[in-house]
Amino acid sequence: MPVSDDEQDVHLNLKPAAVDPQPSGHNPVHISELEERLNDMGDSWETESLFEDIIEDLTENKPFEDLEDACTREESVKYRLQLQQIGPENFCKVHVDSGAVTAKKLLTAFGVRPPAFLEGQEDHRYYSLLVLALTRELSKRAKLPHFNTVDDAATLLNRSKNIVVITGAGISTSLGIPDFRSKETGLYSKLANSGLAINDPQEVFNIEVFREDPTIFFSVAKDILPESKKFSPTHAFIAMLQNQGKLLTNYSQNIDNIEANAGIRPDKLVQCHGSFATASCQKCGYKVPGDAIFVDIRNEVIPRCTKCIAALRSKGNMKRKRSNMSKRSSSGRRPRHELDDTDDEEYDFPSAGVMKPDITFFGENLPDEFHDRLVKHDRDLVDLVIVIGTSLKVAPVSEVVPYLPPHIPQIYISKTPISHINFDIDLIGDCDVVVAELCRRAGWALSHEMIPQDQQVKIDLEEGYESRHLFSTVEPGSSISGPVSNKVAKSLP
Repeated sequence: MPVSDDEQDVHLNLKPAAVDPQPSGHNPVHISELEERLNDMGDSWETESLFEDIIEDLTENKPFEDLEDACTREESVKYRLQLQQIGPENFCKVHVDSGAVTAKKLLTAFGVRPPAFLEGQEDHRYYSLLVLALTRELSKRAKLPHFNTVDDAATLLNRSKNIVVITGAGISTSLGIPDFRSKETGLYSKLANSGLAINDPQEVFNIEVFREDPTIFFSVAKDILPESKKFSPTHAFIAMLQNQGKLLTNYSQNIDNIEANAGIRPDKLVQCHGSFATASCQKCGYKVPGDAIFVDIRNEVIPRCTKCIAALRSKGNMKRKRSNMSKRSSSGRRPRHELDDTDDEEYDFPSAGVMKPDITFFGENLPDEFHDRLVKHDRDLVDLVIVIGTSLKVAPVSEVVPYLPPHIPQIYISKTPISHINFDIDLIGDCDVVVAELCRRAGWALSHEMIPQDQQVKIDLEEGYESRHLFSTVEPGSSISGPVSNKVAKSLP
């Protein structure tokens, strides 16, 4: 979701030709360039996604089975561990400078598909891209090796007292609210084919576009507006952490304000991108509860500021709307009874401000609370990080996890795994199903109308991984076969 202009500029400025061919006289893998990039990183908590932007479009989270000369999953794990152990200079000497492995093949070990436009080129053409891939890998936090199983995750829940939870749109999809980035069902995918007068679906949330033509936003706002006070089992799980005194902070990227429905208190919640909870006049700043404009939003009507309207009315600055020709007599004049009609809908208020939901659009700054709480409070107290229902692709929220102390355990829960952050335990599946099973194993009673009483959960350990578990539900009475995560449980320190 939205970020400030400064953050956007940083991302855009980092994208010069990263894969341009290099002169033949240079160090083959440009170790000096790699070291310079790593030194520049310092303690910055914004750096990781800067590099991610450059090769994000080439990154995949599964083996490149369609490529003839690609690293297997086992080889990829070996190369990644070795890079961390011996460092980039020795790694490149051992594998690339010696000619043992091509740079093109090594890219696949780090999740990067060799670009089609380099196909058939000499191997040195891939060196700059490999530098970026190695830089990204070295910027990742190292996984804690002693946390691997689903039962480890349940034990961490029980023993932790200051849990930071980072949530995205995936925790609301079970309520019928679309996420933003899913390829077929996400909001951005639908907007790309909507016929709106925009070049990029994300322009719907661009503040300059809103100021120029608010109808673009309000034509789609109803699709992301909660229809009821319901909340998902995942929202209930976060509220349970709060009620047990375990929730340090919930950093939510969602704008639906469903956390409030679940009872998550404002002092435990940072709505990083704002929400529909309130709305403000873009002219006079008048703020109202969000539900005051919900009727207009659902009717795709641009909501206007009632304070501005009252001021205009008191000054006599109202302008009567031009009526339809059907309402005029044959003489061209309106009937007298219509001239006496003084309903508000007969008037136009062109100077009344537009009421914008207090969502942080692209081009607007995030609330100060986000930075202040993270830096001055949570970083020193957190003892467990749980990320749920987000791909962590939008800065600065994507930088929260790398910024927190690396020795703090981290759990990832979502339908799709990600590769740009090393979590200790990946729980892949429907968020509601995963948290319900976690609570069961932790000995907690998570009661919710959307959790079937007879729900059975099948958990498979993904091949090639020791800490990535795939969750699915099975029909009651069905036999559950296949490797399950609790068969490889390890004792915690």
